[in-house]
Amino acid sequence: MNHTQTVQALFEPFTIGNLKLANRIVMAPMTRAFSPDGIPGADVAAYYRRRAENGVGLIVTEGTVVDHPDASNQANVPHIYGEAALQGWANVVAEVHAAGGRIIPQIWHMGARGHVGEYTESEIADIVQAFAQGAANAKHIGFDGIELHGAHGYLIDQFFWEKTNSRTDRYGGDMLKRTNFAVEVIEACRRAVGPDFPIVLRFSQWKSSDYTAKLAANPEQLEQFLAPLVAAGVDIFHCSTRRFWEPEFEGSDLNLAGWTKKLTGKPTITVGSVGLDSDFTSLWSEGKGAEHANIDKLIEKLEHKEFDLVSVGRALLVDPAWAAKIREGRIAELIPFTPEAVKTLY
Repeated sequence: MNHTQTVQALFEPFTIGNLKLANRIVMAPMTRAFSPDGIPGADVAAYYRRRAENGVGLIVTEGTVVDHPDASNQANVPHIYGEAALQGWANVVAEVHAAGGRIIPQIWHMGARGHVGEYTESEIADIVQAFAQGAANAKHIGFDGIELHGAHGYLIDQFFWEKTNSRTDRYGGDMLKRTNFAVEVIEACRRAVGPDFPIVLRFSQWKSSDYTAKLAANPEQLEQFLAPLVAAGVDIFHCSTRRFWEPEFEGSDLNLAGWTKKLTGKPTITVGSVGLDSDFTSLWSEGKGAEHANIDKLIEKLEHKEFDLVSVGRALLVDPAWAAKIREGRIAELIPFTPEAVKTLY
């Protein structure tokens, strides 16, 4: 099998609703903190445009924070509110679209208080409205959809997780009630953007503070967790794992994205160390090492429709031409990720 056939599954077009993607490669959201006072400038626009020019099917921006006092504790993380920030994002969108790409913002509340029990119901209503306003702003300035950040221990995920949600009102107590905040956010965003604007929800089992955490211990619990989110209006689930090749539950090879698609019927994005540790490099080299099996497995899972899209993070952060190089077999030209890469907008 030649190189083009090997990677063909990554370069099939994908359509959901009004969103048409040229291929299955997604740029994962990665906080870069190069937006002084929350305003993305020309360097940020150029950074995203380079990925679009080099064949990334869908760009998910770094987290953009909503208009709420606890939404961020970092000065250089971009906002999704305020005239200057929105004009900055409008410029980003224009550059990406000019290069033929598609782009959605990740809408974010960091949950800086760390425990959701401190929020009153009226504060929660204000935060829900802040998410909805962020979604409306995103649509107004031309984004192709939105992603809600419900992963990694940030605010939405703090409601999901029993260790950070000990509420006894309608927002806590059991798994279903712990989804109510997310449901209200999704429903409010859906009202703000209308029926045809894609809403992606990123969620994870693991937390930044606990890599072994589980919202759902088995498929039955995962189904209970996902059902209200689907009903609220999620179009695509972005299923964050640290290693895409690891099965989510015993007794099945399916990863989190695979299980989520199986249980909901919704399209899913897989993510987790794609393109790192020389996986792709070894795919076409002589001799098949252990790392080769991982990337082989990615293509195989995609071909079997276990998930629909593949999110690439650090490999794309350091190498804007990653997708083009993969497609064209220019493997020797891939730039390896190093921690130094995060200090610059390549």
